[in-house]
Amino acid sequence: MRRSRIATQGVARAPHRGLLKALGYTDIELNRPLIGIANSANELIPGHMHLDSIVKAVKAGISMAGGTPMEFSTIGVCDGIAMNHVGMHYSLASRELIADSIEVTAMAHPFDGIVMVPNCDKIVPGMLMAAARLNIPSIFVSGGPMLSGRHPRDRSKKIDLITIFEAVGAVQSGKMTEEELLEMENAGCPTCGSCAGMFTANSMNCLTEAIGMGLPGNGTIPAPMSSRLRLAKAAGMQIMNLVVHDITPDKIMTRQAFMNALAVDMALGCSTNTVLHLKAVAAEAGVDIPLDLINEVSKKTPHLCSLSPGGKDHIEDLDAAGGIQAVMKELSDNNMIDTSLLTATGKTIKENLEKIRVKYPDVIRPVNDPYHKEGGLAVLFGNLAPEGCVVKQSAVLPEMMTHQGPARVFDCEEDASAAIMERQINPGDVIVIRYEGPAGGPGMREMLTPTSAIAGMGLDDRCALITDGRFSGGTKGASIGHVSPEAAQGGLIAFVHEGDQIRIDIPNKTIELMVPEEELTRRKAGWKKPEPKIKKGYMARYAKMVTSAGNGAIFK
Repeated sequence: MRRSRIATQGVARAPHRGLLKALGYTDIELNRPLIGIANSANELIPGHMHLDSIVKAVKAGISMAGGTPMEFSTIGVCDGIAMNHVGMHYSLASRELIADSIEVTAMAHPFDGIVMVPNCDKIVPGMLMAAARLNIPSIFVSGGPMLSGRHPRDRSKKIDLITIFEAVGAVQSGKMTEEELLEMENAGCPTCGSCAGMFTANSMNCLTEAIGMGLPGNGTIPAPMSSRLRLAKAAGMQIMNLVVHDITPDKIMTRQAFMNALAVDMALGCSTNTVLHLKAVAAEAGVDIPLDLINEVSKKTPHLCSLSPGGKDHIEDLDAAGGIQAVMKELSDNNMIDTSLLTATGKTIKENLEKIRVKYPDVIRPVNDPYHKEGGLAVLFGNLAPEGCVVKQSAVLPEMMTHQGPARVFDCEEDASAAIMERQINPGDVIVIRYEGPAGGPGMREMLTPTSAIAGMGLDDRCALITDGRFSGGTKGASIGHVSPEAAQGGLIAFVHEGDQIRIDIPNKTIELMVPEEELTRRKAGWKKPEPKIKKGYMARYAKMVTSAGNGAIFK
């Protein structure tokens, strides 16, 4: 029986139908499958400003296929706008609110199926978590990526949001004028859509497609293109097919599907945040992804795409080259993914890939000629991070793949950023930013400001940055995040002193604080957990409920 009938059928449901008719629905519409549409449109986020047009197309598709669309809203945070101030405490934490709000709505108003319309950082994983939790027929259609901008003084160069962030550091170091910075500011984000590189939003939209929860094209068709509207109509029609055949998320979001997503993640060089989000989504789906599995997949999956922030191309280039399906085709031809799995198309991956080819091998390189022999991400283990920490190794310069240097210790992002901007950081330093983890932050703030400043000032080939917080998908360089256990939990990062030697070895996946054990024991004596930085409201509750980054920062 269709789920919606518990609210629409029978004599006892006359009051329910009366309320639905107050919304303008007819008896014909109420007898059709009711399809929820989770719309995260708002006027706060460039990636979401156009989602009403996407949802309009989704509604058309649902209606064409004989269903009744029912739209509702959820929240969103723009990480770029929330960056480097109190707002960033709330970004990761919004993921749980998004998942919860969709669960509440879909349980209180029982839909037969649901279309998720996200676009940016926490909205995509929050909706994936909700889909796994609800386990009703679901399909995703994102708003798509922003087009890259053009350098105002060199039209041959493409730029994006990260160019603007790094330009701030260039101004601080005297390499650029404020007039040039304004020109960058006006040119770097030219259209609606999620920011143009392989940052967190686009990473998660691409991995949604790789898992099988979005139609081909979901991750890469640029936001302004009409093909994005056609994709939305197709998703609206396809949800009806998923309802008819009872194709629920548990039939798609299997352990093998997450393994495929990890392989695609490595080939693309996705954001380090995908580690947090894939673990959280997998947990909702009842699948365990241990961190050492990421190194296992990375070791056998080469890095095939050179995408911003670490490379030359943008998502529009990846789309032109064949998109995620072409990446999966190259991997499948080399037996690197499982093609027997069911997807939201109602077909298997193998069927989806039958007519796919890589159109531009300079954008999606063949497995036998990759950019790097190993995948984009690496998880490091050692006494400083016994439960792991994450680095985007594909965006690290060769000279920083191994590094040892003195620790420069800061107890918050602001102090570290100020030190970088005031030129207090020396070549060879290892910047340590602590008490910024899921509980200690609270909220595990992204740190694009200090990493972009390091790059903009030309220090990314000589300095590393380590934190129990996290980094934007736009980060490049030897930026190592998610250190677990975090400082607020008494992790070793809490006991690093200024000048301590830290050794980083990315090829061998290790990170070590070079301090004798007896000295560390002395430092730990009498340590007390610090007072929370936010003492009321949602973030105070969040800090008490959230687990470590090693667990995906999910709730206890």
